[in-house]
Amino acid sequence: MKTRRDFIKISALGLGGVAAVAGMSKMMTGQKVVDEFLKLSQEGKSFLKRYPTYCEVCFWKCAGWTYVDDAGKIVKIIGNDDDPHCNGRLCPRGTGGIGMYYDEDRLKKPLIRVEGSEGQTFKEASWDEALDYVAKKMKEIAQKHGPESIALFNHGSPGHHFGHLLKAFGSSNIVAPSYAQCRGPREVGFEMTFGVGVGAPEPTDIRDTRCLVLIGSHIGENMHNGQVQEMSDAIDRGATIITVDPRFSTAASKSKFWLPIKPATDMALLLAWMHVLIYENLYDRDYISKYADGFDELKEHVRPFTPEWAYGITTLSPDLIRQTAREMAAASPSVIIHPGRHVTWYGDDSQRSRAIAILNALLGSWGRRGGFYFKRAQNVPEYPTEEYPKPAWSWKDTHNGKYPLARLSVANLLIDATIPSPDNTHEIYGWIVAGTNLPLTMPDKQKLKKAFEALELLVVVDTMPMEITGYADVVLPESTYLERYDDLRNETHREAFVALRAPAVEPMYESKPAWWIARELGIKLGLGRYFPWKDYSEVLDWQLKQIGSSLEEMMEIGVKKFPNPAPLYIEDGHEPTFPTPTGKIELYSHELEHYGFDPLPVYTAHPEPPEGFYRLIYGRAPMHTFSRTANNPNLVDLMKENALWVNPRVASLWNLKNGQYVKLKNQDGVETRFATKVRITERIRWDSVYIVHGFGHHEKGLTRAYGRGASDSELITNVQIDPLMGGTGMRGNFVTFVIDNIKTEVES
Repeated sequence: MKTRRDFIKISALGLGGVAAVAGMSKMMTGQKVVDEFLKLSQEGKSFLKRYPTYCEVCFWKCAGWTYVDDAGKIVKIIGNDDDPHCNGRLCPRGTGGIGMYYDEDRLKKPLIRVEGSEGQTFKEASWDEALDYVAKKMKEIAQKHGPESIALFNHGSPGHHFGHLLKAFGSSNIVAPSYAQCRGPREVGFEMTFGVGVGAPEPTDIRDTRCLVLIGSHIGENMHNGQVQEMSDAIDRGATIITVDPRFSTAASKSKFWLPIKPATDMALLLAWMHVLIYENLYDRDYISKYADGFDELKEHVRPFTPEWAYGITTLSPDLIRQTAREMAAASPSVIIHPGRHVTWYGDDSQRSRAIAILNALLGSWGRRGGFYFKRAQNVPEYPTEEYPKPAWSWKDTHNGKYPLARLSVANLLIDATIPSPDNTHEIYGWIVAGTNLPLTMPDKQKLKKAFEALELLVVVDTMPMEITGYADVVLPESTYLERYDDLRNETHREAFVALRAPAVEPMYESKPAWWIARELGIKLGLGRYFPWKDYSEVLDWQLKQIGSSLEEMMEIGVKKFPNPAPLYIEDGHEPTFPTPTGKIELYSHELEHYGFDPLPVYTAHPEPPEGFYRLIYGRAPMHTFSRTANNPNLVDLMKENALWVNPRVASLWNLKNGQYVKLKNQDGVETRFATKVRITERIRWDSVYIVHGFGHHEKGLTRAYGRGASDSELITNVQIDPLMGGTGMRGNFVTFVIDNIKTEVES
């Protein structure tokens, strides 16, 4: 059935003017592309000029140098030695960032959805035409429904530029899906315990730790660069690594202890560890006495949660539970129960993160060397502009009383607010989506499609023809991070510092930087007073001069560190303050109790797989970032498609063979669009299967990624919502195998 907003494949346009760069054939892929460009850049040339940058391939944003030859071609990217995020060393994705620039599948021109003789399609447009269209629609929506009825979905650097535009327009409905889909529960869990969230990068002092506990955290596969380096050094120093995972991950292979836990039972293990620490008097008594509140209540609460109790739930032996708890205690306070990053699992994730926070408190690791340091940052002032108008309503008003502890907007609620319903007190009619591929990010695809259909305007800003572009009214091609200025990176670390991203080359094709798109659209909306600069370098130079530097200096050094005498640890004479109701670490949370939630973490049993089904576990690979890099010509040769990990016992039951292609079908009858290869391995429990996230693209404009592997996100139809902050628990989905009539080739 045709709808007002059908998915349109960008590749169906037959766009003109797409000459291959440097005379290359469009059919060249992967390493061939890289080799050809390096050859062209090196023949007869000896001069390389470097430009400072920081990576946009993942959120770690390592600072580096982009090298350009005298013909204007980018030839390499290396790390900046002064950057605390990377210490001069980039991961495969960082060095492979050059592939984003040279990818011939890039979005090249603005596109506008039109109705033609054969249905809906896109037409190429000038920037003026495309932005005029967007400005006109935004004004119409604001006139009918108010400016608040336009929302921004964003991820990464473009978000600040479009957030500034939206707030100037009169809307504060700005959301990063990563809050509800990834990290939000841990922020709430730690905030309810220590009064502050974890933040990014996590202030984990892995460099000096004696014991690192990873519970569902795959350092080494998620490639959080600085943490990977510090973990490697810690292993060399003899630190104990304890990995809790139903899969024998890369981190597990480097561990002294691997705990192959039954999925969905982590809370039982955490409570049992608390029991051992308290009832064997292994906790940091002085630290708890001085800084914590609610210990007596916690002690009584965990009394029944013995390792024997946990054994019946987790399948982990009582001896192993006791041994690992004692190992942590022996290393205290130089011990870290890692808070993880992607923690939206089963719907009780804020409470599970709170249990992790409580364990760190019992071990005295918060604010201690080898545990969690007190982070530092360099404040960078905002460029002065006129004050934003005050919105009549905000994202908080769309919650209708739900999720009282959400500190940021929740993507699934803004989607709900877009679908017409008598339950909505406020509704969204227009979206700007920048740098996030919602069809492969958001669970519950049917709800997302209903929201798409209800929208009066959907603007997509991206570098690539991701699936989200196929639903857009207007597609605006953003330049890659190698072609643009962006905001100074001033994230927290052990040192205060800033890093500069500057363009190494002019934007390719007709792509534009996000700051330029936001400014030009702002001018067309009559908001030019909020953009009193012609080039974003003016903003950066002004900001840098306020903090004792300049754009000229930063172009030479890339990263600048600033003196910050704030102590990193309690031992440095710093007496910590805890912005909680009691002013102490809250083992027993009075704030949770106030809102009607459990003041102490409670184990809840989660649904089991039906007969013939297996829990779907998904994860990361070190050479890819979600679905963002599956088409990158530098990285695709490192991993072209994902594979399905299957335990040999399960493979025998189903008569599966290594390398055999299968599709997956979930408990709701949803089947993957494409097939993937089976990998039979003892490294996964028999009750689960595992697959790397980010594959199975169905947008044909992604010529290297289209049809390669299966998409786990298609199978996530059962979502368990965290009642504290709205996090979308996505690990309650179960799959079985579809074996018959499997095509191993996809349409070209």
